[in-house]
Amino acid sequence: MKAISSLIAVAASLSSAIAHYTFPNLIINGVKTADWVNVRQTNNFNTQAPVTDVTSADFRCYDSQTNPTAQTINIAAGSQLGIGCDNTIYHPGVVNVYMAKAPGNVSTFAGDGAVWFKVYQISAVTNGGTSITWPAQNLATVTFTVPNNLPSGQYLVRMEAIALHTASTYGGAQASLFLHCGQVQVTGGGSGTPGPLVSIPGVYTGNEPGILININWPIPANYTQPGPAVWSG
Repeated sequence: MKAISSLIAVAASLSSAIAHYTFPNLIINGVKTADWVNVRQTNNFNTQAPVTDVTSADFRCYDSQTNPTAQTINIAAGSQLGIGCDNTIYHPGVVNVYMAKAPGNVSTFAGDGAVWFKVYQISAVTNGGTSITWPAQNLATVTFTVPNNLPSGQYLVRMEAIALHTASTYGGAQASLFLHCGQVQVTGGGSGTPGPLVSIPGVYTGNEPGILININWPIPANYTQPGPAVWSG
């Protein structure tokens, strides 16, 4: 009986590990960077343990325990920037990508204050309550275009995948479980004014209709993406 219980516990542990994921890579010009080189290593780099409190300081880059250093990589405005997953985005949910311009060297930039703007999102697809689907689910890479009019300079790039499979209670949406902050130097940029600017943490309370939601029943007739509008430049 003890052996069976142990096997069940191991199976449950493996299932949980398979279901979770991190985003340790950037993909530039089709080339994937090595793990945690251009991405700040997150606290859950080996445990994949969640932070579900969107008001926590760890909701920004989730690196309070690792105190990581990362290298900054060049990317041209108007080109494609990919974010690589170490598995796939297993859970149903949505994606947001934010950027924040450093006043100087991004390696020493904490991302404090209202400095973040959204550059990309993958939302849900609804049809009035008959069904809801999740285009981000099962993706191994999230790719977006760095806005042409984004001013040149050094930036943090913050990716979040908000898992909504247990989001019917407060804190159930494991928004901060799947996030990272990468470091890039944008070249050949323009003179745009990114916005609206938000603080992270601060952008969410956890009570937003796109975060505190039962996605199973009744099937949502529509879905409201958390966060500000996308700035496309």
